[in-house]
Amino acid sequence: MDIRRVLVAGAGQMGSGIAQVAAQAGLDVVLYDVADAYTERGLGVIRRNLARGVEKGRMTQTEMDEVLGRVHPTTDLREAGDADIAIEAVTENLDVKLDLFRRLDEILPDRAILASNTSSLPITRLAAVTKRPEQVIGMHFMNPVPVMKLVEVIRGLATADRVYEAVRTLAERMGKTTVEVRDFPGFVSNRVLMPMINEAIYCVYEGIASVEDVDQVMKLGMNHPMGPLTLADFIGLDTCLAILEVLHEGFGDPKYRPCPLLRQYVQAGWLGKKTGRGFYTYA
Repeated sequence: MDIRRVLVAGAGQMGSGIAQVAAQAGLDVVLYDVADAYTERGLGVIRRNLARGVEKGRMTQTEMDEVLGRVHPTTDLREAGDADIAIEAVTENLDVKLDLFRRLDEILPDRAILASNTSSLPITRLAAVTKRPEQVIGMHFMNPVPVMKLVEVIRGLATADRVYEAVRTLAERMGKTTVEVRDFPGFVSNRVLMPMINEAIYCVYEGIASVEDVDQVMKLGMNHPMGPLTLADFIGLDTCLAILEVLHEGFGDPKYRPCPLLRQYVQAGWLGKKTGRGFYTYA
């Protein structure tokens, strides 16, 4: 399948990153969100990322302008009615994603693939609300998208081989390395990562060590590039909690039970770097 036009639904941190790498790969991109303020903010992030590339000599100003020219913001999904693939990157909420997939199924042509950037929610469940379950797939990018090389490609119960191959080829065109993953809660990345983050939070909750010392153990003792609590702040504590709840519900195993301290921070609005406060305070 020849993919030339991509709809990215959601212009937040992940969506803007996906739109950027797609446009840099020469694809025509429609960047959708519910309000102009969101699409403009997403374009601003892309513009700043590309400008840093120009400053460092990785691209020319002309190349930057060409990439930006391939990104078309909109608040009307119907403007992407001829897209070859939609990549959903909205909030990690099942009801929101289900509603969007129903709309995409109605608007996009029969040939189009519907992909989700979900970090934990079931692809098979999203596919079930469409009339094209064989063309629904997971395409889980890592954050920040322009930097991180991995994409988990998640096959739902009905995903066709040709759809998997088309998405794998698309991800590689975007400069990514893919891994094929079955549709289970948390896939591989978050099934492994989130319990580690949760245990790090329990270490603070139980008074075993300070936030800084827990991170120091994992950086200097395990050679991780950043500590788990710094990483949790970067991901967003609300997102961490949502993924842990999916794991806990999906497997029914108490080892995935979110730490009460994580719940408390989310209730307080201390969501990490994006709100200026999480386990650390940000200027």
